[in-house]
Amino acid sequence: MEREPIVALDFPTWEISRTFLEKMDTSLFVKVGMELYLQNGPVIIEELKKMNHRIFLDLKLHDIPNTVGRAMKGLAQLEIDLINVHAAGGVTMMEQALNGLVQGTPSGKERPKLISVTQLTSTSEEQMKKEQLIEKPLINSVLHYAEISRKAGLDGVVCSPHEAAAIREICGEDFIRVTPGIRLQGDAAQDQQRIASPSQARELGSSAIVVGRSITGADEPAKAYQQVKSEWERRV
Repeated sequence: MEREPIVALDFPTWEISRTFLEKMDTSLFVKVGMELYLQNGPVIIEELKKMNHRIFLDLKLHDIPNTVGRAMKGLAQLEIDLINVHAAGGVTMMEQALNGLVQGTPSGKERPKLISVTQLTSTSEEQMKKEQLIEKPLINSVLHYAEISRKAGLDGVVCSPHEAAAIREICGEDFIRVTPGIRLQGDAAQDQQRIASPSQARELGSSAIVVGRSITGADEPAKAYQQVKSEWERRV
C-alpha cells in the first residue's frame, strides 16, 4: 500500500470536495464514500482522476453474490485503486466480487485492490453482541472475517488499528490492513469507538490509514495533513 495517508472526502458535493482539494496543493490518495458517490455519481471519480488523485471507492457492497459481482464489473471500469465489500456477505459473495473486478478491469490496466470490512470502527463489542448476536469477543469476529476474506482471494481488510497485528499474524504481512478511526492527539473521537493516532496505527501494524475529520475539519487542512503524514511515516 501507499505510504501516504488516505484522506476521507466525507463531503456531500463535488464543489465542497474540490474547494478542499485545492487547498491541499498536492496529489492525494482519497476515499470516496457513499455520501459523495451516491449523491453525485461517477463524475466524482472522473474529476478526481483529472486532478491525479488515487482513489479508494468505499461503497461497502453487501448483497447477493450475483448482484455484487455485476456491480464490481461495472465499477472496475472506473479504474479506481481500491474498493471494498462487507465480509459478512460471505465467501461466495466476495469471490464473485473479485471475479467481477477481474472481468471489468480494462485490458492492460491493473485490477483494483479488493478489501472487505470486518467490523466497523464505530462498532463496540457491547453493540456487536447485543445487535448482531455475536457472543464471542469482537477480536474473534474480526479475525474470522479476515480469514474468510483471505480464503475468498481478497487483498486485505478494513479493521481498526487494534486488530491489525493479530490479522497480520494469521493472514501474513502482504494481506492489507486498512485502518480508519485515525485521530490526531486531542481530536474528538466523535462517532468512532476503536481509534488510534497515526503513530499508534503504525506501531500496531496498520498497512494504511484513513483520516477524515482530523484533516478535513482542521482550520489548516494542508498543515494537518502534513502532521498526519509525518506521524504515520515516522520510523520507531
